[in-house]
Formats: sequence, C-alpha cells, structure tokens
Amino acid sequence: MRCVIARFPFDLFKSEVMESMKGIKPEPVTGDSVVIGRRVYPVKQVGEVITRQDRRDFTSGEVTRALTRLGFTCRTADLPVPATAPTPLEAASAMLGSATAV
Repeated sequence: MRCVIARFPFDLFKSEVMESMKGIKPEPVTGDSVVIGRRVYPVKQVGEVITRQDRRDFTSGEVTRALTRLGFTCRTADLPVPATAPTPLEAASAMLGSATAV
C-alpha cells in the first residue's frame, strides 16, 4: 500500500512491517499504540523503524492512519481528565452534608 508519511511516499505491506518489528523490544506506551503480533508498540517507535526517519519528522496520526489501512489494531491515548478543585461553596456544603442549588 502506498502512503505518505512526513511528506515522503512509502510502499508498506503488512508482512514487511511485521518482519521489521520482529526482535524489537517495545518501549513503554505513553501515547498512541499499535498491536503487532502479540506486542503493543508506541506508534512513534513503529514509524521510526519502518520509515527510518526521526520521530520528530512525522506525527503519530500519519503512522496510525497508515497502520490502520494495513489492518493493524491501533489505540489512541486516553488521557485522564484533570480534576477540578471544588469551589469554597461546594467544599463548605460537602462539610455540612447539604446539597447546594446553583
């Protein structure tokens, strides 16, 4: 399959991607990931191996689209939503055990 990653065209095949990643230890996943065989790799690590480019040259979205089209299972990073601190009114209401009407 022909795809463009970091403005360069590549002819990628699923079997070649699997062969390229064989023997490579997965790094810890902190963002988007892809399942290749029984291992879960960061998308940027796979992109670096298959394109032989620096990770800063392409986005994880470019590699995710290409790998999805090849039939690999890709997962996006589920970032936790930061908790907001309660307002002083909410904190006081919680201490008193009553609900506030806002």
